Amino acid sequence: MLKIGLTGGIGSGKTTVAKVFEHLGVPVFYADLEAKKCMQSDPTLIKQLKATFGNDIYIDKKLQKDRLASIIFNDNTALHTINRLVHPAVQKVFKDWCLTQNTYYVLKEAAILFESGSDKELDQIVCVSATNDLRKKRIMQRDNVTESQVLGRMSKQWHQSRKIALADFHISNDEKQLLIPQVLEVHALILKQSV
Repeated sequence: MLKIGLTGGIGSGKTTVAKVFEHLGVPVFYADLEAKKCMQSDPTLIKQLKATFGNDIYIDKKLQKDRLASIIFNDNTALHTINRLVHPAVQKVFKDWCLTQNTYYVLKEAAILFESGSDKELDQIVCVSATNDLRKKRIMQRDNVTESQVLGRMSKQWHQSRKIALADFHISNDEKQLLIPQVLEVHALILKQSV
């Protein structure tokens, strides 16, 4: 079974592309969602997060996401630290999840696939891109945040061109090119390799 990464900058439309793959019968592991679950349920990780960011990062056993976001998006060291702590927990969940799948290939959807080094554990990478203006608009609408907050988040990730250059496949989600034919083409190419 091939393990394929699906990545792209914040607001590029990775989740939209992932949903199309799901409609084709491809199981998708949403790493960012699993990271949130791990931070809420993994006792070892919770202990590490409290030790690093203070006990008040959890109130009534609930992670204070806004507080954590304000710390990590304003401090590169804190961002690297949380990625270093969360990545092994998510990777374990992903490996266990893969064992339950029976398909030609699976997708691991993650915003910081290259930044976290997760790409090394995967067979190939699909990168989704969109223009910066479109990405800003999508994030501002989705997360109800300001433009400066969006730019701050975008600056913490690798530039799209760097991700595209390292990826095996590229899907443009710019609302100009049709999305589904691009996904179908990538799907066909991956299936050809996996059989």
